[in-house]
Amino acid sequence: MIQFLLVSGLLTLSHSSTPKQPNIVFIVADDMGYQDVGFRGSNIRTPNIDRLAREGVILEHHYVMAVCAPTRASLMTGRYPIRTGFWKGNLNIVEEFGLGLDETLLPEMLKRNGYATHGVGKWHCGSYSWDHTPAKRGFDTFFGLFLGGQDYFTHRDAVEGLLLDLRYDYHDQSGTFVDDVRGDLDGRYNTYLFTNESLELISNHDKIQPLFLYLAYTAPHMPDGAPAEDIKRYTSDSMKESRKTYASMVSIMDDGIGKIADALKDQGMMDNTILIFTSDNGARYTSQGSNYPLRGGKGSFLEGGVRGVTFVNSPLLQKTGYTNTNLHHVTDWYATFQRLAHDNAQKHDKIQLPIDGVDIWRSINDNKPCRDEILLNLRDSSKYLGTQGPVAKWEICDNCFELMGGPPINAKEFFVLRWNNWKLLAGPAFELQGWSSKNKQDDFLSFKDDQGNSFIRSLASGTILFDLSTDVREETNVADQYPDIVEKLLKKKQGYLNKMKSIGHSKFAYDISMVDDVYRPWVEDV
Repeated sequence: MIQFLLVSGLLTLSHSSTPKQPNIVFIVADDMGYQDVGFRGSNIRTPNIDRLAREGVILEHHYVMAVCAPTRASLMTGRYPIRTGFWKGNLNIVEEFGLGLDETLLPEMLKRNGYATHGVGKWHCGSYSWDHTPAKRGFDTFFGLFLGGQDYFTHRDAVEGLLLDLRYDYHDQSGTFVDDVRGDLDGRYNTYLFTNESLELISNHDKIQPLFLYLAYTAPHMPDGAPAEDIKRYTSDSMKESRKTYASMVSIMDDGIGKIADALKDQGMMDNTILIFTSDNGARYTSQGSNYPLRGGKGSFLEGGVRGVTFVNSPLLQKTGYTNTNLHHVTDWYATFQRLAHDNAQKHDKIQLPIDGVDIWRSINDNKPCRDEILLNLRDSSKYLGTQGPVAKWEICDNCFELMGGPPINAKEFFVLRWNNWKLLAGPAFELQGWSSKNKQDDFLSFKDDQGNSFIRSLASGTILFDLSTDVREETNVADQYPDIVEKLLKKKQGYLNKMKSIGHSKFAYDISMVDDVYRPWVEDV
């Protein structure tokens, strides 16, 4: 479901200095494969991403969540999904669930420190009430979609293709909230629309204020689609036709990223801006994306599902042109930006909930490790309130809407942790997947279980330990060789369980009717 491009002003001064507030531009790509950039040997052309990455710092071990909504929720709060309830997985189109209104979201925190805040693209953090939508969660303006995906041309939902979900939301001069549904843009490719809106925001920005621009592309998330003229750029390339469409989606996004970087320079803003790019999760194994050489993809907690394509670019960086191998997590940006914005959480009336992210500026700027442990997720049935009746598949499956090709796998009980170079997967129900081929030349490669049966994707149980320092492809379970490491990591589970938010089974408004076939929130009072 996505990649993130983050532009943010990181500082050349020492960690203890008090510099000018930087501009922050955060760009996200959706369901983009780990290998699907030129600097990783892809046959997809991404010259702008490649240049920005090579001139900046590539974050090799930057972790995200396995699917879209939990990654975005983690970015917006600086908190693990176990604290927000997004440990349950993705959001259904008519699910009454979202980030709690007691959360202080990233744009809200930056806005109270003087930032102009603008959201463009995909939200996917909850929209069942208007109070959960982005222009009421800290963004001055929002242009994009509330849901998890849409047709690139009709801008209707990616599930049924019926509901229009493209809008421009803001508060007018009198403070009245305005929801301007943009049906007039039917037929126009949304990646172009999101880029153009971002360029306009940069061009019109009053440089007296620091800027926070959050640009969350839907590319290259399904449904696949690109203008015919753009697909022609891959006419002579030796790849499947479906791969050509996917490649075009990525290249159009890359074009936009290059224009945004140029606009920042033209406006004299880049000198105080940091640019970061990351994906929200890996490519789906049924898509034309490639996570090579990593194992797994979207929906799994194997490296291909949760290791994002990430880099930081800024003239403010002291050290550039290298690959940083320290551990980082998507929650860390909140803490990093909070310090850069000079925010004092204690002085505000709204209580800020505990965050899990750490300030990673020194790690990026000075290559100094900042953490040795990342919770990739924890799901425990004891944290579901109420067990009467059947549980909706959306609540217990990360692979919602059956995008993974086949019925959902109910991976509902697991503990996944990275500690130093060790990776633990444990529990009675977690998903395993096979491997991507290079440049998606072949189908997903299968793996064998303990009985010798071959699978591309399967539900597993027990305890698996990988040593990522020697086994980045996660081919060999070394749990039996290192029982002391397994024991040490399993003991950490209870501490995370104590922080975990219990949630009830969500309500689903399957019988809701949307006026004029436009997607809108349907709950008045929360």
